[in-house]
Amino acid sequence: MEELNGSALIEVKSLKKYFPIEEGMWHRIRGYIRAVDGVSFSVRKGNTLGLVGESGCGKTTLGRSLLRAIEPTAGQVLFRDGGEDGGSGGFVDLARLSKGELRKRRKNLQMIFQDPYSSLDPRMTVLDIIGEPLIINKLARGRKLRDRVRELAGLVGLDVKHIKRYPHAFSGGQRQRIGIARALATNPQFIVADEPVSALDVSVQAQILNLLLDLQQEFGLTYLFIAHDLSVIKYISDRVAVMYVGKLVETAETEEIFRTPHHPYTEALLSAVSVPDPTSTRQRIILSGEAADPGDPPSGCYFHPRCRYAEEVCKEERPQLRETAPDHRTACHFVEKLDLSGVAV
Repeated sequence: MEELNGSALIEVKSLKKYFPIEEGMWHRIRGYIRAVDGVSFSVRKGNTLGLVGESGCGKTTLGRSLLRAIEPTAGQVLFRDGGEDGGSGGFVDLARLSKGELRKRRKNLQMIFQDPYSSLDPRMTVLDIIGEPLIINKLARGRKLRDRVRELAGLVGLDVKHIKRYPHAFSGGQRQRIGIARALATNPQFIVADEPVSALDVSVQAQILNLLLDLQQEFGLTYLFIAHDLSVIKYISDRVAVMYVGKLVETAETEEIFRTPHHPYTEALLSAVSVPDPTSTRQRIILSGEAADPGDPPSGCYFHPRCRYAEEVCKEERPQLRETAPDHRTACHFVEKLDLSGVAV
């Protein structure tokens, strides 16, 4: 666990989420899919942690486990509970709170979903969608509710005249703005943004990213930003965490991890980042084979079957996430020996 001198809003310790593999008519459990397998990290208050990795590595499961949208199997999710006044309170373990206690803190923890189409109820107007969290948390009703929804719609760049329309009347980018307004309704401290721009056109992506940055600056928001596009991660994140088959393999400040990656998997991901330089001679690293099966992972380092630097120890001994440079943690046996290529920030 990283020491952040009390500046962390969220501290995750050894978080696990296992899904049982059942077989036969009696649903006998023959194993588990280790979607999230002992993950630990911190998110500083007012900062953005970018979580990146291949599809299926467990990013979304991790994000939902933090908020207990799905129940974690084990581990701790320590949240700095600021109380009603938003002050600097002590930590509470979200993973162990009763449903009643968790409900009291829901307004401080919100999520922006990936799909701007399926995440909005087509039978509800924009007024109903944005206003629903206010009603559920007993924060506003009647005229106060309508005024708050108009305020939120204006904040995210929606025309307040259209709040009585239904989602089908809006474009993908406008729908995502509705989802962002819904997440902001309760004045949350922490937001999990699960690939919020991956379904949008590139020009619209930039608008939504800039909106999220503006809102963060204005309201002091803390984000866990999940994405598979490293260009997006580089633009919005203060720190980056790289995930592979349910485990974190590297975490560092954004500039540090892009310039000097310490893990071979991070190097391979960075080799796919486009560089606006026609004279660049960077070579793309093509990983052989498929990502490991989280239901039957290989021995030792999960990445060793695809790693061009792997040696015998990688097949036998699982590396631990350790500090390999100041504020830079890596799970690799040969960090000190490798000279990996990054990209200019």
